[in-house]
Amino acid sequence: MKAWQATPPFGFAALRLIDVPRPTPGPHQLLIKVHAAALNYRDLEMATGTYQGQPQQAFTLLSDGAGEVVEVGAAVTRFSPGERVIGCFWQGWEAGRLGDSKGALPLGGPLDGMLSEYVLLDERGVVPCPAHLSWEEAATLPCAALTAWQALVVEGQLKAGDWVLLQGTGGVSLFALQFALLHGARVIVSSSQDARLQRLAELGATGLINYRRTPDWHTEVMTITAGYGVDHVLEVGGPNSFAQSLLSLHPSGQVNVIGYLGGQQGEINPLLILQRNARVRGIAVGPRQSFDAMNRSIEASGLRPLIDSVHDWLDLPGALAHLQSGQHVGKVVLRITAD
Repeated sequence: MKAWQATPPFGFAALRLIDVPRPTPGPHQLLIKVHAAALNYRDLEMATGTYQGQPQQAFTLLSDGAGEVVEVGAAVTRFSPGERVIGCFWQGWEAGRLGDSKGALPLGGPLDGMLSEYVLLDERGVVPCPAHLSWEEAATLPCAALTAWQALVVEGQLKAGDWVLLQGTGGVSLFALQFALLHGARVIVSSSQDARLQRLAELGATGLINYRRTPDWHTEVMTITAGYGVDHVLEVGGPNSFAQSLLSLHPSGQVNVIGYLGGQQGEINPLLILQRNARVRGIAVGPRQSFDAMNRSIEASGLRPLIDSVHDWLDLPGALAHLQSGQHVGKVVLRITAD
């Protein structure tokens, strides 16, 4: 079988499509024929060797993928051959707090990921696919969707009427928009491009902010909310936007830190956190228990992920370049076909 690996010294030129033996499942493992995989910004950093905590050995790429169980180990009880499944981003985090799950590790570095014709996963690190989703749609869920769900629904206890502020139009923000609207919340989106803001308005965003025209965008948040502020922020910009996120909050609101697109260096004034009585938390995707709950909601509501483009998996460099360009709106997906 074939698999895409990132290899030292990393970079697009160091990506390798290799031949490896088809594995055999152990007692509690599933052999899964992968039909689709999806890209996240993390995968781009893993491929180029810029991820914080980058593995230094070769590994199979991508945390997100969906496929069909083709063989099960002798002690497997949760799944049977023929079932449609999705791998969990975190292997070994089933419920509770991540810090209490000793030995939990993510797919796509350091664990071998989903960009392979077949993968072996522990039955406890897999969830069923929502029945109405295609392979490509199901593959988008493990990282971006679950991060948005964990931030807003599990940790944030999102409720109807809440105000939610989203930064940019990346995968997490788009899923957060869908989940917020599903719960009856109101959504403000910031972006540097009017065309993207218009697209988000068509999807149901209530407030639109072009942060290039309005650098002090927290004032616009207050205008849109009639001085109330927002109850939830999904913070993806890093230190440069963090202060404005705090200034946008309603007292006792929540800032969920999920990214650092604006850089990893900067200063944060703790007085702003105190003045807003803010809750600030880092979101590291979520456990299998949350994934199961999210999928039940997706299936019950008929929600469909927003896909920007689908690429043949053999053109991994082209798909990564498209993600790197920042021109996508929605998830970038790879369709996996066996030779």
